[in-house]
Amino acid sequence: MATSTIEHVRAETGRDVSTSLWIPADVHLAVDAEGFARLSAANPDLRLERAADGGLIVMTPASPDGGGRELELGAQLRNWNKATGLGKAFSPSTGFTLPDGSIRAPAASWIRRDRWEAVEARERRRFSRIIPDFAAEIRSPSDSIADLRAKMAGYLAQGVRLGWLIDPESRTVEIYRPGREPETLVSPRELSGEDVLPGFTLDLAEILYD
Repeated sequence: MATSTIEHVRAETGRDVSTSLWIPADVHLAVDAEGFARLSAANPDLRLERAADGGLIVMTPASPDGGGRELELGAQLRNWNKATGLGKAFSPSTGFTLPDGSIRAPAASWIRRDRWEAVEARERRRFSRIIPDFAAEIRSPSDSIADLRAKMAGYLAQGVRLGWLIDPESRTVEIYRPGREPETLVSPRELSGEDVLPGFTLDLAEILYD
């Protein structure tokens, strides 16, 4: 598969993919941070991420089933955070620029209040250069479990302190913690936020079993 930049695709095809997403099947499109921001703004209905090597990752919108699970996860996280005031919770549309240059958008994420308040207002309006303390992913039927595990490992390598990989198909949850092998829970009913999300317990009834 060929690797190309936006400028190369424009020159070869005559199409401006910097503002309209069209990628030939045999092209691995590499974008810089500015190009990624322009693509994201021009394609709000798509979920886009950027790999550390600049590769563009295109994901389809969530199905109603998957979107409902994401909303339930995000709602419980937000409600806990609203009650405690310990930080800031984020939706699946939130992208973060990680230290390796990748731009990732977890299904749910959270940042401790003191860390978030240290981010300048201008930086908050971009794909902020800050590492979430917590990040979760929910596997959809089209997702490769190997890709999601690599993504979770990448989160930890960049500084995430707690990660959950929730797989409704197998009714399992993999818990990721720094310096430890992932722990797999089979058919759990709830998850503890541990010391990263103190006092938070996620009810999995509508996420893993619905």
